[in-house]
Amino acid sequence: MARVLGIDPGSRTTGYGLVDVDGSKLKYVACGCITPQAETLGHRLGAIYAELAELISEFKPHEFAIEQVFMHRNAQSALKLGQARGAAIVAAANRDLPIYEYSATQIKKATTGRGHAGKNQVQHMMQALLRLQSEPRSDAADALAVAVAHGHHRNTTLVMQANHAFSPVGGPNSRSRRRRRTP
Repeated sequence: MARVLGIDPGSRTTGYGLVDVDGSKLKYVACGCITPQAETLGHRLGAIYAELAELISEFKPHEFAIEQVFMHRNAQSALKLGQARGAAIVAAANRDLPIYEYSATQIKKATTGRGHAGKNQVQHMMQALLRLQSEPRSDAADALAVAVAHGHHRNTTLVMQANHAFSPVGGPNSRSRRRRRTP
């Protein structure tokens, strides 16, 4: 079993979600939002780092997954989002957590079946998949979706590695094949 901390970064609100992954089974652990009250960007980034470091100490995740930056219409917004991502990644790196990154499309496709699902669809699917009493806040649902997407990816990777380890040499899963030469 692995505990995954998923992050939906933002300079004003950073969502977090923790899920235990055991094969294809998912178990909700916790979720929420970090909403720094500081006025300056530097202090908000410091608060994001500090709160994530505290969450990592409290919940002891084994792996860390975060949404990749996508280009906003506004370059300033993209830069701030990237800086919030950086603060989150440093919190994980300082605890020697393996760090995985996924695009928004990959996350939505893995959790809703549609790469361009809306926020309300993600919230509904997190409630259903994790058997929550109510829909989580949007940023927290997005963070849970990052953790769930990583859980699915992790499980698929482990199955593929196991299948590759037991494939016969020259079999259908082998990387090298002999070609029959014709004169």
